[in-house]
Formats: sequence, structure tokens, C-alpha cells
Amino acid sequence: MAQHWKEMLPIDRYTVACNGVLHEYDRKIITLLYQPLIGPVSMSLYMTLWAQVEENRLWSQSNSHHSLMSFMDLHLKSIYEARLKLEGIGLLKTFVQEDEGSRSFVYELQPPLPPEQFFLDGMLNIYLYQKVGKTQFTKLKKFFSDKVLPAETEGYENVTRAFQDVYDSATPENFQLMGEVLNQGTDEAYIGRVVQKGIQVEADESFDFELLMAGLSESLVPKKAFTVKVKNAISNLSYLYGIDSLQMKNLVISAMDELEGKINIEELRKAARDWYQLEHQDKLPVLVDRIQPALKKSNVDEPKTKVERLIQYLDTTSPRQLLSDISGGTVPSKADLKIIEDVMFKQKLLPGVVNVLIQYVLLKTDMKLTKAYVDKIASHWARKKISTVKDAMDLAIKEHRQYLEWADNKNTKSDSRRKPIRTEALPDWFDEKEVASASTPSNQDAQLEDRKRALEERLKKYKK
Repeated sequence: MAQHWKEMLPIDRYTVACNGVLHEYDRKIITLLYQPLIGPVSMSLYMTLWAQVEENRLWSQSNSHHSLMSFMDLHLKSIYEARLKLEGIGLLKTFVQEDEGSRSFVYELQPPLPPEQFFLDGMLNIYLYQKVGKTQFTKLKKFFSDKVLPAETEGYENVTRAFQDVYDSATPENFQLMGEVLNQGTDEAYIGRVVQKGIQVEADESFDFELLMAGLSESLVPKKAFTVKVKNAISNLSYLYGIDSLQMKNLVISAMDELEGKINIEELRKAARDWYQLEHQDKLPVLVDRIQPALKKSNVDEPKTKVERLIQYLDTTSPRQLLSDISGGTVPSKADLKIIEDVMFKQKLLPGVVNVLIQYVLLKTDMKLTKAYVDKIASHWARKKISTVKDAMDLAIKEHRQYLEWADNKNTKSDSRRKPIRTEALPDWFDEKEVASASTPSNQDAQLEDRKRALEERLKKYKK
């Protein structure tokens, strides 16, 4: 995640737009279905922006982010993080314009998915189930559903009149004048309702369709069966369950409808879910169970060096499993998993990159995952677009001194009386020359801090 003050300032102005009219029913959907996934702060931001648009209007008046901070009683950083969550889950689109050093934003509110589409989404429903549990999930499903109307065959007769049975047609006297009125206002749009399309994972980034096609016989699964809708479903399932191209091949074959020559998406979802639960003892996925996508893995078939073996391990291990391995096989705490899941969700770092981040941070903070420190490094890697384990290692070596300063600043703020201690525990993949060059000035910095504190103590005595 980029640092919030680089993205927006309190003085920057914004205008809220609605992509279609929002209804009271949307408020219930966001509160009960989306809030467990995005949290109360993000939901509050959505509701605040919504409230600034007058009823039955699509645009709000211009406001400053400083006023938004006052409305919500939040720091700008919290508002920025909440905004990213809304963007990621498809409830907000952000547009920015820069003009002579000033910035203005347009926040376009997106309507939530209808309940039926949400519960059949294939991603959001899985994460909601994992978040609230079976009992609450069932209650929510019942809340947003009701009995269907009786069918016509069950004793009811359709007596609805047709249009021509009720109305006569007549030619308007001022037909030309009416046409002129209709053609006015070409820069305006009718206020209506826009239906959400749902979340879609970028296929090119996470799944190798060429490898999948190469492993399938044209007689079993014709290429024309891979429609855009089917490809989107495969991409989402691959992301959700961590299924690679070779594993997906068997699932696609099992979901093939030979009579119609089509891939049944519902059968494909069921097959993917059954495969995951079989592999993970009936558990449903969370983000930290994913492993590095095949396209971003190292190409070393038989690792020889220690570093190559470590890269292969980080490529083929989920962040959850890495935390468990580091702690000797114990189950990771919910707090640690939440930190890692937030990084993968908000920063969109790949699992292998997150593994490098975990290893580095644990060794630099006495085996503790500190959220602020993790987020700071993760945002740097996200800006650098780090996507492979090797790139993450190289950047950690290159920016080692900078990360040490961040760690010291964190320790100093948490306890101003504690002397900064530089722990030089380092991962095995660190270059000793790089570490040596960074360790020399660190000792000088520590000595300088000691002298500074001694001087401050002497000044306090003189003041007394």
C-alpha cells in the first residue's frame, strides 16, 4: 500500500457520484453481507459518502478531505485504508485529477451485489461463510430469501390484461415538439439503477490458460467451450482455492457437459470446492492458504544451492504453513493470520512474496509479527510491484538499512526510554557483504543515540 500522504491530503477536494440510484435495501445488504468482510470503518466511509448525495440525485457537492476527517472523527490514514477496502471489494471506484499541484477526486459509489448474486458469487460467499460461521451464514441466507409465489398450475389462473386490451393508440398532436424536448440535454443521463458485475480476478496474472489447453484433448473439451464466462470462473476458482493448471484440468473434464458441448460452471465450482475440502480436511479457504502462482515461481527444477532450495520452499508453501513451520508445527494465532491476510488482501502481494516478508520481519523483531512494521514494508514492495520470491529477497537486501531505521523508529515511539537494540539476525539468503556494509553505520547510530540520551538526562538535572 502506498503511503496515504502521497495519495491524498486533507486539503484535496472530492465529489461523490453514484453509479445508479442506491436504495434502502442496499443499506441492509452492505451492513449484513459486506460489513463482515470490509469492517465497520469501511462501511462507515461508504455510508458517509452516500449520505452526501441528495436523495434521487447522482452527484454531491464538492468537499475537502479535512471535512471528511471531521465527519468521521478519523485520521486520513484510516480513511485511505478504508477506501482501498471498498475499492478492492467492488463498492467504490476512485478517479483523480491533478492540476498545478492540487488534486481533486471523484468517488463513484457502486451498488452492492444483489443477495442472490452474492450468495452464488463463488468467492464472496466463501469468505463470508469462513468469517461468520455456518449458523450465522444460514440466518443471513434466510433473511435475504422468502417463499416463492405459487405456480399458475396450483389452482391459480392468470387473468392479467394485455396492453392493447386496456389502452388505445393515438398520434400526439405535437409530435415534433416532443422529439425536440427528448433530444435536449445530451450531456445528461437518466437516473437509474446499475447492476453490479461482481469481483473478477485478472486471469493473466494468476492462471496459465495455455498450459491448461495443452493438457486437454479437443475431443474431450473443445476450445469453444472456454467462453469468457467460463474463463472468468476458472480464474476465480484458481485464485480462491490455489488450483494450478494441471489440477484444474481434471476438474474441467469432470464439469464437461458432453451432450451440450459446454462446461457447467456450477459443476466446476462444486468440483473445485470438493477438491479443496478433500485436500484440507473439510476446511474452507482463507487468503493465507494460497501458494505462489505457477507463472511467478522460480524455474529451477533441481535446486542445488541453499538459497535455491529456500526459494523453492517459499514458492510451494502457503503463508499459514510457513508460520506453522517456523513455530515448530503449532497452529498460528488468529492475530498473526489476520495481519498476513490483510497484507494479501490490501497490498495484493503474492503468497511467495509474503513468505519472504514473514521471514524477514520475524527475524528483525525478535520473532514477533508487528502489524505497523509489516504494513510499512509490504506497502513498499507493493509500490515496487514485487511479484517473485527472488525479487523480494533482492529488495530486502538492497533496502536493509532503510528497514532497520523503520524498526528503530517504531521501537523509539513505543518506548522512548528504551535504548535501541539492533538485532542482526538475518535470513540465510542475505549477502554477508551487504549486511556488513549496513552493520557499521548502525553501531555509529546507536552510539549517537546513547550520547543524545545522556545529554538529555544532564539537561533535566540542570532544570531541576
